[in-house]
Amino acid sequence: MQFVVMVKPIGSVCNMRCKYCYYLEKGQFSTHEKQKVMSYGLLEKIIKETIAASDGPVVSFVWHGGEPTLAGLDFYKRAVEFELKYLPKGWQVWNNLQTNGLALDEKWCAFLAKAKFDVGLSVDGGKETHDSNRKDVSGNDTYEKIAKNVALLRKYSINYDLLCTVNSVTAKDPVGVYNSLKALGSGWIQFIPILNRVNDTYTEDSVKPAEYGTFLNAVFDEWVAHDLGKLDVQLFAETAKQLAGGQSSLCTLSPTCGAALIAEEDGGIYSCDHFVDNEHRLGYLKDSTLKALVESDKQISFGLSKRDFICDDCKKCPYLNLCNGGCLKDRVDGKNVLCEAYKAFYDHSVPILKHIMELSSKGLSPEKIMEEIR
Repeated sequence: MQFVVMVKPIGSVCNMRCKYCYYLEKGQFSTHEKQKVMSYGLLEKIIKETIAASDGPVVSFVWHGGEPTLAGLDFYKRAVEFELKYLPKGWQVWNNLQTNGLALDEKWCAFLAKAKFDVGLSVDGGKETHDSNRKDVSGNDTYEKIAKNVALLRKYSINYDLLCTVNSVTAKDPVGVYNSLKALGSGWIQFIPILNRVNDTYTEDSVKPAEYGTFLNAVFDEWVAHDLGKLDVQLFAETAKQLAGGQSSLCTLSPTCGAALIAEEDGGIYSCDHFVDNEHRLGYLKDSTLKALVESDKQISFGLSKRDFICDDCKKCPYLNLCNGGCLKDRVDGKNVLCEAYKAFYDHSVPILKHIMELSSKGLSPEKIMEEIR
């Protein structure tokens, strides 16, 4: 079974206090009285068993949080040592550090470059939209510091992509947000809708479905007109792949899920990043093997529930083969809360993407395709 382990070596501890964060509270599920850095013994066990359970020849590790850099540089140096120790001959390991970028410096970037880590950097567009939600623990703005650290990533030729939330603030300025991200020089942008539900009500920072659809379409038009062949937006690239007959590699768009597990700092293994709670704890590595937890009936059932518990409206939808009902965390009574947004996006983008693919099959360059689309 191909799967990814999202390792959270510091649990939910973070050096920022983003208004819409859903993860800070997850420390309550830790068996540690106070969250600590994952032990080296547990780190070695996770790496050894992930490699052993993998089909290969590429084994993936995503280092996440909270803020994973708070585990310290020595933690990741040791992780690389363990990877080299257990990796079979001819296999490769892919490490991705998902970070807010606040703690990056020359030492970090020198290590990441040497160890060939990719970086996923969270940034919410330009200074105004970013700083409205993403403050440090003292309440200070963070954009300028993070933008400087993006320059460090470029200096060390580290492959980085940008993760931007679509919340009640960023949703109001789609083109401005997109162009600000583009200016940071990454070739890959991922937009993540914020939907925080409390007692059957969505928080003020959550994006409304209509806003999200409008946001996606505005960004899509800007991308089609100016940036084909220059950078990719995850949802657009995945949709094009599906239209070409492939299957999305994005779990939210796949028919089933369950192949991206969470390893917390205490060795607790959970079904998904959005389901770190007692109900979705598969077990602890001290009591089991990772392979047994990945292949457990509980995890298989969780993954299949994405396909099986879906409303009748979704089953009749012409876009079901594209969105597959979206993420489980965004469903209410089997229907995705963002259904309206996805329909608006597919109505708008699918005919254009098909036309782009047709023009590309005729040998037209991205520049010529953009010219015709415009």
